[in-house]
Amino acid sequence: MVVQTRSRIGSISGSHPFYSILNPLRSQIHSPSQTLTLQMAAKINAKRPICPSCSKPARTCLCSRIPIRGLENKVGITILQHSLERKHPLNSTRIATLGLKNVAVASVSDVNFEAQLVIRLLESGLDRNGSENLDFEQGLGYRETLMGVNSKKKTKGDPIGTIAGEKEEDCVVTATIGKYGLIDSLTHVWMSQTDSQKPNFDHILSSPQALDALAKGFVVKRLQKRQASEEEEEEDEFEIVVPPGSVLLFPSERSVGVGEIDFEVKNLIVLDGTWAKAKRMYNENPWLKLLPHLKLEVEKMSLYSEVRKQPKIGYLSTIESIVYSLKAVGDNPEGLEGLLHVFESMVGDQRECKDERLRTASLISTVYCEV
Repeated sequence: MVVQTRSRIGSISGSHPFYSILNPLRSQIHSPSQTLTLQMAAKINAKRPICPSCSKPARTCLCSRIPIRGLENKVGITILQHSLERKHPLNSTRIATLGLKNVAVASVSDVNFEAQLVIRLLESGLDRNGSENLDFEQGLGYRETLMGVNSKKKTKGDPIGTIAGEKEEDCVVTATIGKYGLIDSLTHVWMSQTDSQKPNFDHILSSPQALDALAKGFVVKRLQKRQASEEEEEEDEFEIVVPPGSVLLFPSERSVGVGEIDFEVKNLIVLDGTWAKAKRMYNENPWLKLLPHLKLEVEKMSLYSEVRKQPKIGYLSTIESIVYSLKAVGDNPEGLEGLLHVFESMVGDQRECKDERLRTASLISTVYCEV
């Protein structure tokens, strides 16, 4: 007797996970719709060439859009950029570094375990009472040489309150900062021997001698302890020179308009990140509180508003803040306004890319449903 059996293997559809194993030849044949879907997916995932100057994809390169590169800005710009902001497609710091000559950028990370701050006066010959022996040009030169990050590490054997390679007598402020800006310890040379108050940088602001000395310029260095370890190693994160005439652009209760500043602004410090990141940077770098705070009196909606949420009118992108601030303090080199046009075009690129991704995703979804 002949018994006929019927295999169910042939009934397995192409979407079944075993289809390609049981039908190796048929699995290599794609319908036109499947082919189109694969081509679009490959296009999305393809690695795009990147411009080495502006770090943007080649097809949205900014370099050719800046008519005059390296504008001579008399007021220096120091940008503290959040480490997660550098690769953001809408990061406008890249426009500032291409368009302006006197710009320095330091990368700043969140404090996730512990950080140490050390401040020393700009010149070893400048005493703690602020006696003057350094002009602004010297300060700028020193600033340029100290913006880099070093590779020195501090270990458990180093003296408390010092940094590897630093002389204890040169440090006028030392502090240990925890997550979200909690100050674990703070010492400074203007501290009273009987001062047992909770550590707070506001105490330094209450000392006329401290304000006098710091106004002549200082160097701030921060080290991060990345994780708890037996040797307690710390890595240098940044070392920044804050020259005389520096102000911090940041909205706070202490912020004043340009008309209320009674000295010549020579250096502008700007925080680059989302507003949440900027607030955390401010709290985790309490040395910023030692600077005069400047607020922009600009009633404009940021060009960002089309593609990136801004809290309210007057909250601007980094490049917008820099351009409007330079104008406010009287530094308006020819071509400065053009940097805003470059930023506007970059926002337009991002809007088009976003629309293109949505169209492509919709088309892939439609083709997939048809298959």
